[in-house]
Amino acid sequence: MLLVCLGGGIGAGLRHLTNLAAARLFGLAFPWGTLSVNIVGSLAMGLVAGWLAGRTGASQDLRLFLATGLLGGFTTFSAFSLDAALLWQRGDVGPASIYVIGSVAGAILSLFAGLWLARTLL
Repeated sequence: MLLVCLGGGIGAGLRHLTNLAAARLFGLAFPWGTLSVNIVGSLAMGLVAGWLAGRTGASQDLRLFLATGLLGGFTTFSAFSLDAALLWQRGDVGPASIYVIGSVAGAILSLFAGLWLARTLL
């Protein structure tokens, strides 16, 4: 539990820093921070899952810290849902659609890319 909490706290802090950086760089009209976190987090999850699957001696503690804690705290599909709903309710149907499709397709494709990279390079 402590490993999950520690990893989750670090992941949440990294998510917050990413959101701040995206807001400064791109403004607040579109949820670029959440989109970035979802895609990067999914790539990282694919890398971690692929790496752990290929290591017979990988500890459960490491998986709990990295996958459940750090990446669970970093990725933001609950925030994604809220952002999509807010865009839709504002009447920004086009950007809301792009955001939903980009997040889901980008995250899934990134996870597969992470798995492939882990199997190929690690």
